[in-house]
Amino acid sequence: MKKDIVIGLGEIGIILHKLFSKSFIVEGYDINPKLIPKNLKKNELLPVRFLHICIPYTKNFNSQIIKLEKKFNPQGIVIHSTIKPLTTSNIQRKLQIPVIYSATRGVHKRMLKDLRRYIKFFAIENNAPNKKLACTEFVKLLKKSGLKTKQMSSPITLELGKIVCDTSYYGWLINFAQISKIIADKEKVDYDEMWSFSNEIHKFLSNRPKMFPGFIGGHCVIPNLELLNDNSLNQIKQINNLFKKISNI
Repeated sequence: MKKDIVIGLGEIGIILHKLFSKSFIVEGYDINPKLIPKNLKKNELLPVRFLHICIPYTKNFNSQIIKLEKKFNPQGIVIHSTIKPLTTSNIQRKLQIPVIYSATRGVHKRMLKDLRRYIKFFAIENNAPNKKLACTEFVKLLKKSGLKTKQMSSPITLELGKIVCDTSYYGWLINFAQISKIIADKEKVDYDEMWSFSNEIHKFLSNRPKMFPGFIGGHCVIPNLELLNDNSLNQIKQINNLFKKISNI
């Protein structure tokens, strides 16, 4: 018998802890002791199968993972956090256990519902030790927890997918709404009426989404830009700041 440990019991970690605990022995760990659920003493000596990393990415992220691996001695690590491209590869080179990357999708206020709605993609380096066993165990964990899953070809594909095709793309869509709102206000026309021109097109082609032209806040879209630091995508932040200035938000 083995146990899993969820590291970081924030908005994502606490949901994964709750979800995985229904079918497996799962403990939680957080720098805030008040967030840690009571762990059963009978499980203290059980070997750790996976460490599930749900802590925010920082410049010390890699070294934190190395320290956690030494502390808990798991058989594998699964990173659920949004991370800088090549992070999985860099950590894998320093460890003798398999490191899986499994980006998380969903809105925080309905995270459990979204986890069940979307496929939980994962990826692992080709040279990871015990790669086949780690993937088999992780797939079993997800399926028994009621989640759909699919493996991608490489961690960097998934790392980029999360930043480029999820949060940054969402940011671009909001940017266009911001720009169109600025133009509508400048020309003194109604924003919603102007956008009604594309309603039917979007209904049939699904390629003219109308977004609410608000300021992009929160801790996903804009902070994730820094993980990639791409000049083109950095325009999302620039347009967002321009919109804030013009709109006097």
